[in-house]
Amino acid sequence: MATVRTQIDIDAPLQRVFDAARDITLHVESQAGAKERAVAGVTSGLIGLEQEVTFEARHFGFRLRHTSRIVEFEPPHRFVDSMVRGVFASFVHEHRFEATPRGTLMVDVLEYSAPLGPLGRLAEWLFLNRYLFRLLRDKAQGLKLAVEESTRFP
Repeated sequence: MATVRTQIDIDAPLQRVFDAARDITLHVESQAGAKERAVAGVTSGLIGLEQEVTFEARHFGFRLRHTSRIVEFEPPHRFVDSMVRGVFASFVHEHRFEATPRGTLMVDVLEYSAPLGPLGRLAEWLFLNRYLFRLLRDKAQGLKLAVEESTRFP
């Protein structure tokens, strides 16, 4: 199992950042480069405990689908989504939020396993860790901009 971790300071209150992080519409906007869209389950607005969303996107030249369910939910400090269906052998994404003097520290911890056993572990080491790190980092930066520069999230 591989782990990818990112963190970012956001100049906005804890609850605002927590809600933005679970906003499906904002998630889709932040992944425009992969032509991602929500195609089933909660397809817009805020997702919550036991709810699912299916995303379809283009990665590595392939159109892929990924369905996740919110399996843990502790507003406004933490939520966890876990893959229900998709190309990975396992995929669990923990989102943490901590109030700071200037706003909120947002931490993403993704634990995943690629399929195909030893070949999958090699892919994790060769390129998947870097690729997934960039996806998480870019999503966090998009969320930061949306929350800090917009009145969309009161």
